[in-house]
Amino acid sequence: MSIRVTNEFYRTRYGKLLLGDFLDISKQYLNRYYKNKFQLIITSPPFPLNNKKRYGNLQGENYLTWFTGLAPTFENLLSERGSLIIEMGNSWEKERPVQSLLHLECLLEMVKHPDCNLRLVQEFIAYNPSRLPSPAQWVTVNRIRTVDSYTHIWWIAKHDYPKADNSKVLRPYSKEMQRLIRSKTFNSGKRPSQHDINPIAFTRDNGGSISHNLFEFEPIDFKRKVRLPHNVLSFSNTNSNDHFLRMCRKKGITPHPARMNPGLISFFTEFLTDEGDLVLDPFSGSNTTGYVAEKLKRRWISVEIDEKYANESIIRFGDPKLESKVTKASLEVVHHD
Repeated sequence: MSIRVTNEFYRTRYGKLLLGDFLDISKQYLNRYYKNKFQLIITSPPFPLNNKKRYGNLQGENYLTWFTGLAPTFENLLSERGSLIIEMGNSWEKERPVQSLLHLECLLEMVKHPDCNLRLVQEFIAYNPSRLPSPAQWVTVNRIRTVDSYTHIWWIAKHDYPKADNSKVLRPYSKEMQRLIRSKTFNSGKRPSQHDINPIAFTRDNGGSISHNLFEFEPIDFKRKVRLPHNVLSFSNTNSNDHFLRMCRKKGITPHPARMNPGLISFFTEFLTDEGDLVLDPFSGSNTTGYVAEKLKRRWISVEIDEKYANESIIRFGDPKLESKVTKASLEVVHHD
């Protein structure tokens, strides 16, 4: 079947990037050919910041209206047991040392949208103490607030039981847990909480412990080791000096300022999809999602409105660790599904 795609910017072995506004592309193309096809939609949309950024960001009611309007499109594109992952940072009231409720309103309006059947499956927190002190006016100038050091990650779905397998994203065992497994001794019995602990409950080696919903990219307590799932740690540890950033420095390119952590994308991709499943990032920026999906052999589609960032994202696929390379497309092509 031939399908005319007027926005294809480039493609790889497993995916393609479409250039343009996500809602427009959805109306013209995605809603028609990819209804109920995406197992995972993962994105970090423009945050509702008070200062304008190049990548575009609305504020206040305009942002809420725009964000809530995404719900029907997301629901239409998700498979029945697919997942929607959204990273959202905090925002502050303009010229006031008061945190905005806009991000909470966005979440509530999306899951309560009258034309959709979405629900919040679970919330995650991405803690990153390396974030710059913000909001600067109230943290470093007036010094009356603390550093905003985390983002929210919402796992949303249209089914109570979206496809998921936490055994694929286990954390390494702590030294204490390793000792228990070796010794096979544990203080079992009933606890004050009324939980009755089985004598063998914590003596079986399952390959790792179940992940938490807190991503600690740097240790909160420096006396202990951060225990992130291997796929999160491996991506995150190389993030500051990966192929993309090295090439950006070499070419004198200022990279997209709001890149989603590749470790997060890797975690949810492995947790919620299998090889060959279809992944979408509707606001892809420098297309970290496409790069991670390519490495993990998931099919993917990314959408980016800014041609500069779309061009910039091609650098990612020059990584020698990738088996596939970019085929640059014109903006008027025919592809075959």
